[in-house]
Amino acid sequence: MKKNRFDEVKSGVQEIIDFIAQKNAKEANNKLAEVSEELDELLDFAEEDEDLVEISRYQVLLNQLHQRIVGLNGQATESL
Repeated sequence: MKKNRFDEVKSGVQEIIDFIAQKNAKEANNKLAEVSEELDELLDFAEEDEDLVEISRYQVLLNQLHQRIVGLNGQATESL
């Protein structure tokens, strides 16, 4: 599998982290959905075990980031 595909995912994850740091839950959630789709596509065409391991690492990370986004949404509602 091309390594540059994982570079795109890595870049997307960094954008999600940046949006979370800016407390921009909406944009973080939108980017998370986009990166999740990219990972699903990579998973569909993965042939090597190393690729599957890398994909699963990113899936775990995206789940953790999703929890942070949900936490941001809770903080936004509490401050209103």
